Amino acid sequence: MRYDIIIIGGGLSGLTAGITLAQAGKKVCIVSAGQSSLHFHSGSFDLLGYEPDGKETAHPLDAIARLNASHPYSKIGYQRIAALADKARNLLTAAGISVKGSAQQNHYRLTPLGMLRPAWLTTEGYATSETADALPWKSAELLNVQGFLDFPTQFIAANLKKQGVACQVKAFTTAELSHARQSPTEMRATNIAKVLADKDVLHKVADRINAISGDADVLLLPAVLGFSDGESLEMLKEWVRKPIEYIATLPPSVSGVRTAILLKRLFAQLGGTLLIGDAATEGQFTDNRLVSVTTEHLTDETLYADCFILASGSFMSHGLKSNYEHVFEPVFNLDVHASAKRDEWTREDSFDAQPYMEYGVRTDNDFHAMKDGKAIENLFAIGSVLGGHNSVKLADGTGVSLLTALQAAETIIGRR
Repeated sequence: MRYDIIIIGGGLSGLTAGITLAQAGKKVCIVSAGQSSLHFHSGSFDLLGYEPDGKETAHPLDAIARLNASHPYSKIGYQRIAALADKARNLLTAAGISVKGSAQQNHYRLTPLGMLRPAWLTTEGYATSETADALPWKSAELLNVQGFLDFPTQFIAANLKKQGVACQVKAFTTAELSHARQSPTEMRATNIAKVLADKDVLHKVADRINAISGDADVLLLPAVLGFSDGESLEMLKEWVRKPIEYIATLPPSVSGVRTAILLKRLFAQLGGTLLIGDAATEGQFTDNRLVSVTTEHLTDETLYADCFILASGSFMSHGLKSNYEHVFEPVFNLDVHASAKRDEWTREDSFDAQPYMEYGVRTDNDFHAMKDGKAIENLFAIGSVLGGHNSVKLADGTGVSLLTALQAAETIIGRR
C-alpha cells in the first residue's frame, strides 16, 4: 500500500499532523497502537506554563523567546509560534473542540485537586480564573456523583477554602448511576459519561441537582459528561437553575477521550486512513531516505510513502524505551538525546526534575529525525518523542505536540 504520508502514532501530535496534511489534499495513513496520552488529558492545553527556573509564566510568547536552542519551540522559531498557536486553535475548533484562552496571556485552570495552574486553552465550561490568587466566586457547592472516587472532593474543598471560597460538598445519584456503582471498576469518569449520554438519565440528574443545590454562586461538578461531543454539558447547564462549571477528574479523562474521538472523526471525514491497534515495527532505508515501514499485524503488507512522521510519544507510549545499557527509539533506532550513564537518568529526590524527562529523538532544526548522525530527509519527529524540554516542569507538552505537528506538516506541504 502506498500513501503520500505515513504517520506513526495516533495521539494529539499525530492526529494534528494528519488532519493538516489531509486538508491539503494529501493521502495520509496513521498507524496507531491504541490509546494515547490524551486519555490523561486535563481538559486544558498548555503552551508554556513555567520558565526553566520554575517561575510562573504569565505571557508565554514572551517567555518562549528566552528558551534555549534545544527546545522544540526554538527550532520552530519564535516568530512563527503565535501564528501556529492560532492555527492549532482553529484546528481544534474545526474538529468541534470548543476552547477558551489566548496565546498572549495564560489563564488558570482548576486542577482535580482544586489548585490553580497556568494554561493556554481550556475546554469551554471548565472552571478557570483569570488570576492566580483569586477565584471568580465567593461561595461554591461541590457536587459529586455518589461513590465516584476519582473526584477528591475533600482536597478540592480544602484548597478552595484556602483561596477564599466558602465551599459545601454534596452528593447525588440516580437509579442508573447507582447500578453502575455496584461494580467499583465501572465507576470511572468514562463509564459515567456513557450512562449520562442518555438524555432521560441526564434530566434526572438535573432534577436531583436542582433539589439539593442551595444559594452558592456556582455549582462545581466533575467533568463526566460529553463522551463524544459537548452537547450533554450544555444541556445540563440549561436544565439546572444555578450556574455550573466543570472540574477535570483524575484519569481516565472524558475531555481527553472526547478530544481523541473528535480529531479522529475529522481525520476520517477528510479521507484519512487510520490503522488502529497496530504498531510499526521497522523501516527500510535507502540513500538517506525512509522508503517503507512494516507493522505487527499487516504481516503480508509493506507500507510505502513519500514522507513519514514519527509521533509515537515518549516512554509512557513506548515511543522511547530503555534497558540496562541505554535509552533508544525502538522502530527505526534513531539517534536519541540521552546520557550514556544510567545513574544520570534520574535523581534521588522524586520531586526534582528528572533528567530522563528531557530525553528524546534528535532532530535538525526542521524536525528531520537523525540516524547515525545524519538527518533523514523524509522522516520527521514531532510531539513528545522529541527531547530538549521537560513537559512536566515547563507545562508545555500539549503545545509542543500541536505546534511541532503543524510545523512538520507545513514543511511537507511546502515541498514540491
